Amino acid sequence: MGYTVKLISQEMKDALAAKYAGRALLTHKSEIYGCCIKLLTDQEGLMGTWRDNFYSMGENVRSHGRLVVLEDEGMAPGLLYEPVSSTAFMFNVHYYGDIKSVALAIAGDILEDSHGIHSVHGAAIDVAGKGIALVAPSKTGKTTHSWGLLRHPEARLVTDDWFFVRPSSKRHLAFASEKNCYVEGDIGEVWKEYRPLVEKAVFDGHERAVLNVRWIVGTTGVVPMTSLHQVLLMKRDLEDGRVIYDLGKREALDYLVANDFCNRHQLVRDERKLRLRTDFFQELLERTEVHMVNTILSPEETQREIQRAIGLEA
Repeated sequence: MGYTVKLISQEMKDALAAKYAGRALLTHKSEIYGCCIKLLTDQEGLMGTWRDNFYSMGENVRSHGRLVVLEDEGMAPGLLYEPVSSTAFMFNVHYYGDIKSVALAIAGDILEDSHGIHSVHGAAIDVAGKGIALVAPSKTGKTTHSWGLLRHPEARLVTDDWFFVRPSSKRHLAFASEKNCYVEGDIGEVWKEYRPLVEKAVFDGHERAVLNVRWIVGTTGVVPMTSLHQVLLMKRDLEDGRVIYDLGKREALDYLVANDFCNRHQLVRDERKLRLRTDFFQELLERTEVHMVNTILSPEETQREIQRAIGLEA
């Protein structure tokens, strides 16, 4: 899984649009935190997953960004992005997790430049009115532990994968990005509460499915936003025997910068964008309590430590 990103000119974008103008493409407009992102694709199965994943936008709303996902043997697998019109072309990419993340990244690119709203590739959980963010590199337990927290009666899901942050003179506000979650099937093996949900799901070739967690936690178990009080950074480092510990703001920022802000789906990477993102995360960390979670223990043991750190009974 993974893809390469290449920025292209408006002229090249127009040439690609003309090249594929004759194809009969399926289209759907989705709402991603106020942005209308239009999907165009020749893959019927992708369209069904997309509709389950994102909220729909009215077809009379003009799109702010476009994502064209195509099969073309003449094109190398990867992504071409034209940032002026916020148009992305993805060729021969079959992992839905990358496709939906590019849609979120397009919205993030638009909001970052035009509205001062920032993206975080992480989970956000509201716990008794206080927002907990889990930010981590891939495969370190972000989804496992956000869904683990969600089992607690005081916890509500904002998102398990990506959220948008509106800076505030008080607490920064985190907003949801997706209607339903795209999750690995082993979530039902880790937490037995989700087995009924997993048993009803239809999984793709990557053993993932879009799941509506409301079937388990109820409609009030999912909320659209929260105010951020704590940030849990995550890693898996067997050489570090600590499981969870407080992290200094400078050390936390250094960790995020060194790990590409835990977001490999950034479409534009230049000095200006790096400065914008660094300044945003610095301000966010200054306004929150920060912990590092080292997920070297079992999910149950790590979850108990997380709940203690954020003031919940395990």
